Amino acid sequence: MELTLQVTIDCADPRVMVPFWAQALGYVPEPAPGGHASWREYWVDMGVPAEELPEGAGEMPESIVDPAGRGPRVWFQQVPEPKTGKNRVHLDLKVGGGRDVAVEVRTRRVDEKVGVLTGAGAAVVRVLDEPEGVYAVVLQDPEGNEFCVV
Repeated sequence: MELTLQVTIDCADPRVMVPFWAQALGYVPEPAPGGHASWREYWVDMGVPAEELPEGAGEMPESIVDPAGRGPRVWFQQVPEPKTGKNRVHLDLKVGGGRDVAVEVRTRRVDEKVGVLTGAGAAVVRVLDEPEGVYAVVLQDPEGNEFCVV
């Protein structure tokens, strides 16, 4: 049996989250399959009753994919309730290069990515700059979900 992995992120507005996370991960919005003009059109063609589709659902991509085909699909599932607490799972964007890379280089790489992400709507929560050479930045995406750039 083949196993594939999809990361699902609950959110209030996929229209905000899709472009943010596509930029953060280097992903692209997932096109509707089979030449369909939209995901909504695809779902209706697949037999999903229109009354089960929320207003606006599938009008634009609600998922992103790795253009190289290596990473998992990420789906932004619209939910009615707001985020109320700390994430129990978070993503680490590993851009620094690891311990084999000088801390000054890792720091520059992390700070460059953080600059791009804050420009796209992320907010810095805290910076971890430890004497042992640990450097990471904890951020929140546009809906308050925490993630790290290391």
